Amino acid sequence: MMTVGRAQLNEFRNTLASEARAYQANISVEEIERLSEYYNLLNAWNARLHLVAPCPPREFAIRHVLESLILLPHLPQGAKVADIGSGAGLPIIPCLIARPDIRATLIESSKKKAVFLREALNRAGALKSATVIAERFEKIPAPESDFITCRALDRFEAKLPALLEWSPPSSTLLFFGGEGLRDQIANMNLSFSEIHIPNSKRRFLFVIRGTRDIR
Repeated sequence: MMTVGRAQLNEFRNTLASEARAYQANISVEEIERLSEYYNLLNAWNARLHLVAPCPPREFAIRHVLESLILLPHLPQGAKVADIGSGAGLPIIPCLIARPDIRATLIESSKKKAVFLREALNRAGALKSATVIAERFEKIPAPESDFITCRALDRFEAKLPALLEWSPPSSTLLFFGGEGLRDQIANMNLSFSEIHIPNSKRRFLFVIRGTRDIR
């Protein structure tokens, strides 16, 4: 397993510290160190599991970690979150590191990636506040959740109707995506708002609230 070097870790840490404000993220020095350990662990597993596309430390800090943390203003104290297609642990593991009050269920169909997620949660000190389920979301009942998050689900747009029907009716959906996902959400006559992701051209966080009936 290949970890990152000291220079790369320093670039990752410095980027988090310098760019956090643009993403409304308030992260401490201790949290930056824990996020750095997560980054190092992910790199060690990445060659074998293909968790994320390889990228420089600055890009990883911005594109993956800080973008994940834009969820935090939408999550009240003690929020219960179900994260679908957790994969590399994005967006939920950075959120758990920054906000230990959050309780999360990580749903990931790949058994091997689920092993990584448990190890990453353990290293992050978040194992007690999170559960990993190695199964497709369609095959399990939705856990008790205030929020459903999803960032990188395979065939996301095609699976959107099933995901909407699966989600608890009172939950708020926090989905990352582009203009194609926005068009599909709008075509389904869902009430939603969108937040442009800083430093991106066409990526958004879509916030869908309230009871949904798509039958």
